[in-house]
Amino acid sequence: MSRIDILLFDGVEELDAVGPWEIFAAWAHLHPEDGWTVRMISPDGAPVVCAKGLVLAAHAGLDDLDGTGVLLHPGGIGTRALMRDERHLDWVRAAREAVPLLASVCSGSLVYAAAGLLRGKRATTHWGALDLLAKADPTVVVDAHARWVDEGDIVSSAGVSAGIDMALHLVSRLATPERAEEVRHYVDYAPA
Repeated sequence: MSRIDILLFDGVEELDAVGPWEIFAAWAHLHPEDGWTVRMISPDGAPVVCAKGLVLAAHAGLDDLDGTGVLLHPGGIGTRALMRDERHLDWVRAAREAVPLLASVCSGSLVYAAAGLLRGKRATTHWGALDLLAKADPTVVVDAHARWVDEGDIVSSAGVSAGIDMALHLVSRLATPERAEEVRHYVDYAPA
């Protein structure tokens, strides 16, 4: 069994975390035989206060990545502090070594860039943070027009609701396009 971990932190953008959660949890609910689970993690396993005041609880802390197949780093105003938090950046670098696939939503890619994980790769972020992404690591090939960018071991998405599109892409990649379409229909998401 493999697991998708979604990182929570104070100042996380609500939909950046909860949108992908809905997609991955729906997939796990509809097809437990695919062997994937999803959970929320936070720095100390405690609840966090999101960007607009929603309080979200975590299932675990950051110290247990055994069994994590995908780590998703959402964005939000809290990423600005995380970009300068050497302890968090060290954790992200260690997670890169332990987790086969990293994903980001919105300004989560700023943290990956600050940690040096996007060197020479294509990536995207929220339209309002494109300049910050380029400044965080000038070697990043910033794609200002993509909803999501798949670089193999790192997948980034544009802002907020684009995380839903990226999550559906990951279901397609980790399972099948038919699974992704079934999940899209189940959650009644019509991107057009």
